[in-house]
Amino acid sequence: MTSSEPFCVHCGQTGPPHSGCSTPRNALEPPRFCAQCARRMVVQITPVGWTARCSRHGELASS
Repeated sequence: MTSSEPFCVHCGQTGPPHSGCSTPRNALEPPRFCAQCARRMVVQITPVGWTARCSRHGELASS
């Protein structure tokens, strides 16, 4: 595995896209794992969106 391989933001695993995480329901869920390092992120869901923060790579927010 190289550091350029992205990790799944729903389960944290690397590799080819897997069917367990590519469901329509997961498309609406905020990311739970960092795509760069697979660390578990702190997720806060609000009525208007969500934020997800990785301790190493910063914060993501819904549009």
